[in-house]
Amino acid sequence: MTYLVNGRRFDREPAPGQCLRTFLRALGHFGVKKGCDAGDCGACTVWLDGVPVHSCITPAFRAHGREVTTIEGLGRPGAPHPMQRQFEDAPGFQCGFCTAGMIMTSATFTEDQKADLPRALKGNLCRCTGYRAIEDAVKGVSAVETAAPGKAVGTSVGAPAGHDVVTGHAEFTMDTRIDGMLHLKVLHSPHAHARILSIDKSAALAVPGVHRVYTWEDVPRRRFTTAIHTDHLVDPDDTYILDDTVRFAGQRVAAVLADTIGAAEEGCRRLAVEYEVLPAVFDPEAAMADGAPQLHGSHDPFVRDPGHNILVELHSHIGDVDVGFAAADVIHEGTYFSPRVQHAHLETHGSIAWMEDGRLNVRTSSQSPSIAKVKLEYLFALRPDQVRVFCKRVGGGFGGKQEVIAEDLVALATLDTGRPTCFEYTREEEFTTASPRHPMSLTVKLGAKADGTLTAFQVRNVSNTGAYGNHGGETLYAGGAAVMIYRCPHKKYDAYSVYTNTVPSGALRGYGMTQPAFAVESAMDELARALHIDPLELRRRNIVRPGEPLLAMHEGPDDVIFTEDGLARCIDLVGDALARTADQPHPGPEWLVGTGVASSLHETAPPTDHLSEAWVTLGDDLLYELAVGTTEFGEGTSTAHVQIAANQLGTTPSRIRLVQSDTDRTGFDTGAFASAGLFVAGNAVLRAASAVRDRILHFAAAHTGIHVVMCTMDDDGVVCGDRRVSLAELVALARRRGIRFTAARKAYGSPRSVTSNTQGFRVAVHRVTGEIRILYSVQAADAGVIINPAQVRGQVEGGVAQGIGFALTENHQVDGNGVMVNPNLRNYRIPTYADIPRTEVLLVDSADSVGPLRAKGMAECCINPVAPALANAVQDATGVRYRALPLTPERIYGRLPAEQSVSTG
Repeated sequence: MTYLVNGRRFDREPAPGQCLRTFLRALGHFGVKKGCDAGDCGACTVWLDGVPVHSCITPAFRAHGREVTTIEGLGRPGAPHPMQRQFEDAPGFQCGFCTAGMIMTSATFTEDQKADLPRALKGNLCRCTGYRAIEDAVKGVSAVETAAPGKAVGTSVGAPAGHDVVTGHAEFTMDTRIDGMLHLKVLHSPHAHARILSIDKSAALAVPGVHRVYTWEDVPRRRFTTAIHTDHLVDPDDTYILDDTVRFAGQRVAAVLADTIGAAEEGCRRLAVEYEVLPAVFDPEAAMADGAPQLHGSHDPFVRDPGHNILVELHSHIGDVDVGFAAADVIHEGTYFSPRVQHAHLETHGSIAWMEDGRLNVRTSSQSPSIAKVKLEYLFALRPDQVRVFCKRVGGGFGGKQEVIAEDLVALATLDTGRPTCFEYTREEEFTTASPRHPMSLTVKLGAKADGTLTAFQVRNVSNTGAYGNHGGETLYAGGAAVMIYRCPHKKYDAYSVYTNTVPSGALRGYGMTQPAFAVESAMDELARALHIDPLELRRRNIVRPGEPLLAMHEGPDDVIFTEDGLARCIDLVGDALARTADQPHPGPEWLVGTGVASSLHETAPPTDHLSEAWVTLGDDLLYELAVGTTEFGEGTSTAHVQIAANQLGTTPSRIRLVQSDTDRTGFDTGAFASAGLFVAGNAVLRAASAVRDRILHFAAAHTGIHVVMCTMDDDGVVCGDRRVSLAELVALARRRGIRFTAARKAYGSPRSVTSNTQGFRVAVHRVTGEIRILYSVQAADAGVIINPAQVRGQVEGGVAQGIGFALTENHQVDGNGVMVNPNLRNYRIPTYADIPRTEVLLVDSADSVGPLRAKGMAECCINPVAPALANAVQDATGVRYRALPLTPERIYGRLPAEQSVSTG
């Protein structure tokens, strides 16, 4: 067969049944991405004779004799297509994994289609941006600015990888070919709880192309935790690479290594496994009851209460809540439930391993290559110099890649065979085996005086950690931030992280705060109604203020510095915005309209150790090389780091060459999570760049005989008094003297500060269908000094969009046997363009006390107030309180009073 791809002819015969996506990637067109393999996400969009198609559901033979255009062929070198330029200038991307497909679709739009983007973009999904930046890109709205030398901070400069992202040349994890690479696939357990009695490998090994079958007997018998933290002791070592007991439906049973994915899959199908099925328990309350099936035995040292499946429990109090409730005029109590939800980053988990010069190399999609490296060293008894772990661009993370769940198997296979190995998750595996957000049930009891002053604050939190405890304790502790937001003399917090026979829960944007924020902020709204006080006013009267202790679970000292009254200003900004837009047109008599608000505080770094090291060097080419271990997956830290360095060095971002996320080429970095990529790594970059600047200035001062205080950096030189010395001259002189302008500096996640966010919604609820329509969305955020305004707004827009999905549509549904029943994007239902309103983002004018250049991260915290603000708006509209998510139409309609749910049309 003959194919014409981007103007080049290929005479190639596709494999039987092969889709166009895999065919094009085999030809080296890696801009064609895999996000779903089901035609749901659009990341694989290409043109057939100028018409966009989803190549994952288009048979390769259908392209025979036709003209195929991929993102790489859309423009010409040095002359990108106008739509590519628009996406770069908007910028219409964050992680960039969906961008090629978005551009290939959008570049064909007529003016009529541009006027109806909800319909025109229905086949393309984005998990990062919230779609507003994509809308701007399609319509030609530019936000990218050019920074003057030394003035990068506060400017919306573009991402360093922006041009490569929009032209399809940015490398993601799987965008490579290695000769002789083997493929690994996993057999997953059909049972929620079972003991493996035997595994017969013979039929699998007889499949042509199969090289190995690995079972629990073939792997190092070392316990570890898949969770990524600097201090691994905060998570239980309760996991094996492969185990003889399975504790959730979907757990790994065996791994098959073969020449092709098809052969590996066939090998999995032919494995004969004999199980002894064990009793299972899926509800955490039932799991804590006497006589419940036990997931981990009493011999396992990490279980806090092995007789009741309790991994961790927290019990703390400040004052005496009984006294507080006795003094209350009004008491409110309610139980609120947040379900299991998935990250749905469009790039699935995946890793590639190979040996080079006797060393193990692992290329992976991870939020922390440094700690992934440490775990591999431990699991396989390797020295640090025997392992390299690195990332290319990562296609979304949101905490889901704060785990080691692919790297161990490729390392195992490559160390065993000596051959390169690839393991890439399917979308179904993401849903059924990767770590979603913890389901939590929280009972909140509040007491208050008639004037709204809180007298007692009590919370009971039961968290479902699933079969294993990765992140189970840390997320439980993080929920205390929802308690510390309000001033109250009597507080009590009881929390349990409980093992069940369900998929292990993990880290997800908001990290243990999103669920408690939904509960506490919903309860505050209910208390306000009981007191007949405006919900915003109740918050104003009770929020903690600078100078007051941030009390959640204890009264002892901590490392959080609280100096800015950002939360009060966020509340005021949202209140003003809702009042300013109150006269919006009513959608009609069949709709009930209401408004809702919610707030959150979030600490700027995790409470456990967080470390980052940055290196800055002025090269012979007069570019500054900035090396930092933080991974870029759409949170924008790469851009911010370059801006910070350029600011300190008196230059422009174009003169900063970034090297990142490679354990051979960068220093240690705990990872890009909890907004520490800006807060911690940003401080390391600031210190390293400042040290190099000072070395250059002192060298120039000595060279010119001018006091250093009279010397300043400019774009490519140093001005000393009335004399200017070029960097080229200084570098040449320094080289002759054996001097290099380089520095390394470290930063730690302590002391910390807090960010503040308040979300407001105006919604309409349909009386007949229960449909929720968002009429207006606004979020005020205290991000300190803004490094990049466009990026901050983009993070807030994306966080709000993700929160809307969690609140309205997304639900990881599990049947009575513990099996997920909707393991695909189409049925799980992350938001499309049509589902997400444009959010007005209001930034508080503030300055942090300890962040880099007084900035705070914003990627993590902006999601926390979204769901409760929506729930509060729905109650305001309907008069009905919904205490369980998601707020689906059938759930809404089923409880509407009869007089409201009657059609008026």
